[in-house]
Amino acid sequence: MRLLFLGAGGTGGYFGGRATQAGADVTFLVREPRAARISEQGLRIQSPLGDVTLHPKVVTQQTLQGHYDVVVLSCKAYDLASAIDAIRPAVGPDTAVLPIMNGVLQYDVLDREFGPQRVLGGLCQINATLGPEGEVVHLGKHANIVFGERAGAPRSERCVALEQALAGGEYASRLSEDIYQDIWEKYVMLTTLAAATCMMRGSVGQIASTDDGIGILLSLLKETQAVAAASGYAVRPEADAAAQKLMTDRTQPMTASMFRDLRQGLPVEADHIVGDMIHRARALGVDATYLRVAYAHLQVYQAQRAAA
Repeated sequence: MRLLFLGAGGTGGYFGGRATQAGADVTFLVREPRAARISEQGLRIQSPLGDVTLHPKVVTQQTLQGHYDVVVLSCKAYDLASAIDAIRPAVGPDTAVLPIMNGVLQYDVLDREFGPQRVLGGLCQINATLGPEGEVVHLGKHANIVFGERAGAPRSERCVALEQALAGGEYASRLSEDIYQDIWEKYVMLTTLAAATCMMRGSVGQIASTDDGIGILLSLLKETQAVAAASGYAVRPEADAAAQKLMTDRTQPMTASMFRDLRQGLPVEADHIVGDMIHRARALGVDATYLRVAYAHLQVYQAQRAAA
């Protein structure tokens, strides 16, 4: 199975690199400067699970040729349009597109561009970034990738082949039999975490340690869970228990990647994550008062950034 990973940043670089290390047939589609750096220095991964320098196959838009079996998208939502243009030559009649992006809005876009039969469901859970010398830095030992069919038989031929191709890497890989449920549970958790940590400018533990912090965190969680339930994906008890435990932990250092981007003055996925959750809440008649406050905060940040 030929896999094409768009980009070799923190997320794509880690999962694609580890899959390469495990023997998968992986090619990275990257911009020319990134291609030159990987050619000169290799793809370097620094991780508590082990450091490695790899020399994977790399192409640019100018050298991309032929179709791939699976194209993996790990881009930010605001780069989705350019990502689609970049991968279009690699998508043939039998190609599957696998987004491991945040949120759910990308499926509407990808379905329009490639047809729903070509688009798998997917998600990842990892804290990874690029270091100052272009190395992939994996923070912590947590690295999960989950994928599956959005309709039809869960264990399709292509998904089983992908399961085999991704086996053996330094990550947990799972073929889901209910991928939308998994996606929505991550979306609920991510939106709650992003809204809270961006609005309060601190970690879960710092927020929970304030007088009203736990109440605010749980109110945000309740709103996002209500949207999921109204959308047909009520959070399962075990996922709810894990979320409740995290949001009430006064020692929890976790922050959202959106908050880390905001703190660095970078673009954020506010519209795609918090904004889209609010849009769905309004359409479904679900109260989202706390989310609206958090989104207003993020919109002010985006307006200030655009005016700078």
